[in-house]
Amino acid sequence: MGAGGWWTAWWPSRRSALLDVALAAFFAALDGPFLYLAYQDYWLPREAVAACGMVTALTLVARRRHPVGLALFAMVFATATGGGGFAALVVLYSLGAYAASRRAAIGVAATGYVVALVVPGATGHDDSFLARAVFSLAFTALPVVLGLYMGARKQLVASLQERAARLEREQGLLTERARAEERTRIAREMHDVVANRISVMVVHAGALRAVVRRDPDRAAETAAVIGDMGRQALEELRQVIGVLRQGEERLLAAAPTLADVHALAGQSRSAGLSVRVEVRGEEGPMPPAVGTTLYRIVQEALTNVHKHAGDADTRIEVGMLPGAVEVDITNAAAAAGPRHGLPSGGNGLVGLRERVTALGGRLEAGPRDGGGYTVRARLPLPAA
Repeated sequence: MGAGGWWTAWWPSRRSALLDVALAAFFAALDGPFLYLAYQDYWLPREAVAACGMVTALTLVARRRHPVGLALFAMVFATATGGGGFAALVVLYSLGAYAASRRAAIGVAATGYVVALVVPGATGHDDSFLARAVFSLAFTALPVVLGLYMGARKQLVASLQERAARLEREQGLLTERARAEERTRIAREMHDVVANRISVMVVHAGALRAVVRRDPDRAAETAAVIGDMGRQALEELRQVIGVLRQGEERLLAAAPTLADVHALAGQSRSAGLSVRVEVRGEEGPMPPAVGTTLYRIVQEALTNVHKHAGDADTRIEVGMLPGAVEVDITNAAAAAGPRHGLPSGGNGLVGLRERVTALGGRLEAGPRDGGGYTVRARLPLPAA
């Protein structure tokens, strides 16, 4: 810890104690001579009264830790010995400012006020009862009320500081959570755009390698398909980057439609996969978020068929319902394993479930009883 850090940690904890010691010494030096000169023929000698006043003042070192006990001690000791001087004002102020209970502070102050009225000589021998009442009230009430006000103000400031610190901590947690969600979102988008497209391109590249010598025309056609898919991947990547930079409004101009779903199926067919697309209901425009999620579900499901089921027959059913869009992608059991050895990170379905859940829908994925695999989702449409 540097010099500045050591001073910052040490000084606040010692400042209050040093102030109390200084106050105690100051009022001891003030009350001793004052009580000696203002001696009113009390039952103790002049010197004893002055010494008792100094003792009362020295007890101010405990005014923050024991305000109620110090007030009770000063009330009894100063009244019995006549050693109550200006330090009593600080004692009463400390009672109001530092007592844990306002009721206790007011109760002790009221007791001190009554004692000052009924004990002879507490406020002077020759004063009338009315004069003693007014003097005692001012002497007692003013410092206690001031202490109560300052104590409440300190509590308010401490509460505001604690609230500000809590809000800062919460803001930090929210910021970190937003960053984590943004990282997850970026990873999901990159997986959907890059991994899925490249997986299908690898399938086409395998087919190209198989036919390049015996069927050059088919090889050229497959190479053209690979080039088209590479350009589509770049275009989708630009769209994703645009969304990340400019916000979700960028999706409005680039949201996929059912025509894009048919195009996905066509790309898989060109790679040798038997895919049928059936649409139930009236085809129409969908909200951008729903259209994008539907497209990603079909894209991920077809990619998984290429990875794990080879050339298994696949059926895509899309239901356009009044309040939702349903999609069901089912592939039969694979006659032979995949030939391309595509890697699988296991993040595709996780990302799809996050997308669907964010829209308030549900996603089910798992093996079929008779073999094969099914991905089923329901995406609710927002109310018009």
